[in-house]
Amino acid sequence: MTLATHTTFGQLPAIHLKAPDGAEAIVTPYGAHLVSWKGADGRERMFVSAKSALDGSKAIRGGVPVIFPQFAERGKGMRHGFARVSHWRLDDSGLEDGAAWASFDLAAGDLPTSVADAWPHTFALSLRVAVRANELTMTLTVRNLGASPFPFSAALHTYHLVPDVCDVRIEGISSDEISIIDKLDEVYQHVPGRAQMTTGAGTLVLEQSGFLDAVVWNPGAVDAAALADMENDEYKRFVCIEPALLDPVTLDAGQTWTGSYRVS
Repeated sequence: MTLATHTTFGQLPAIHLKAPDGAEAIVTPYGAHLVSWKGADGRERMFVSAKSALDGSKAIRGGVPVIFPQFAERGKGMRHGFARVSHWRLDDSGLEDGAAWASFDLAAGDLPTSVADAWPHTFALSLRVAVRANELTMTLTVRNLGASPFPFSAALHTYHLVPDVCDVRIEGISSDEISIIDKLDEVYQHVPGRAQMTTGAGTLVLEQSGFLDAVVWNPGAVDAAALADMENDEYKRFVCIEPALLDPVTLDAGQTWTGSYRVS
């Protein structure tokens, strides 16, 4: 059985993972961007906007953008960093404990000169995506291959597909249950690391490690209408629950940081 095959998503080259039990994922090397995840039950669990560019001209709206080395405008660099609009390399793939997996790499030498000049550090990123049963695991690894320390922030900006955002209930991120009535953009720092989201379609357990924080976001009707890459009513069909490292962490020369997100 071939576990990882080449395919396309929109106009983008992509890798299709399929576990023996039927769980599937599609990842585009552009951004190492998870754009689809179906559990063994066959149900899609990732939202991607119908108006998103899928040709590499701009960041994909939906799925799981990899945020590095800056979160949003919290710095002087590119908004949300360069990782989500860079071309990663498929490193390896295989089967482990029943899970189909693939790993993607990005290094300083892969960046355009303009980006490398703006963030002149010697680094290597790796994203490993694994699927089995009704479980998705993403692991982001950052390595400092240079002689000097560098600071970075990171997040996995996950767009969870939901039947109706008004029915979503999130527990475990804050002391109170989180519901979404209108626009929501909240940062939660030093979260416990395990939460659950209940929707009209069931409950997802969300577990994170390495990432100290979480962000919950939905643009609401007004902000969604102002987004060129989103249909006006698409805000009703997703909620972003993002494992994040918001305050920059300094990584010493030769050191490695790892963050993971498991959804089941």
